Amino acid sequence: MRTALITLLATAGTAPALAQQGTDSAPARYLIGASVANQPEYDGASGRVTKLKPLWAFKLGRVRISTSGASSLLGFGQEEAGGGASTAFIDTDKLRLGVALRMDSGRGSGDASTTRGLPDVRRTLRARLYTSYSFTKDFNVGATLSQDLLGRQGGMTLGLDLGWRLYRSPTLEITSGAGISAANAQNLRSYFGVPQSAVAESGKPFYEPGAGLRDVHAGVSFIRPINKHWLTFGSAGVSRLMGPVAGSPLIEKRLGTGAAIGLAWRN
Repeated sequence: MRTALITLLATAGTAPALAQQGTDSAPARYLIGASVANQPEYDGASGRVTKLKPLWAFKLGRVRISTSGASSLLGFGQEEAGGGASTAFIDTDKLRLGVALRMDSGRGSGDASTTRGLPDVRRTLRARLYTSYSFTKDFNVGATLSQDLLGRQGGMTLGLDLGWRLYRSPTLEITSGAGISAANAQNLRSYFGVPQSAVAESGKPFYEPGAGLRDVHAGVSFIRPINKHWLTFGSAGVSRLMGPVAGSPLIEKRLGTGAAIGLAWRN
């Protein structure tokens, strides 16, 4: 699978011009901003952290480079939310298909008290294949497949999500969504497993999960323009860990919540 994704990415620059006519000649768009987010230390942790996160995005034709969540603000809620560098092979009103590259920061054993003594999950480069289909202008379904390209135990994740727009006016957009995610054994062992070599130092029992579901999740978000360039935005979400993840000794709470609010400027 990793070889197939590398081949797909290598041919991105020579893919047929399947994007919607006029997309490539559109002027460049960009955005800068910041958000404040409150969330668990990691999925399943009882401890919480509040972080200030910078946001930026740049889009020219089918090519986009952004931090996670920033590109959706350029499209007033209609763009893919994943971060990194990406290009779309197909980009029409109904169907979107593309690939993306992004850096995954992994996880350090010192990130939380409950992960001390566990092996670090190393920083790596991930490739993401994404697609979405809009049944109507307000309802769509999307799927993603993400793979660690450097073989640093990041493994593979998959996601399936439904999204629908609850309200839109010139001064406010409210969207919502729900989905499910899964991962292969390598990913779940890296983030939720306890290898035999770390049992003594971590104080956790040995745990080696197999491939399976990771979580179900739902959320709601809003974007409110202040004027032509400035806008405010926010989101709130809830998730419940499932499958092999739920049985991990690292899990303190299966149900997790998060929220964020921010301010951005776009051209």
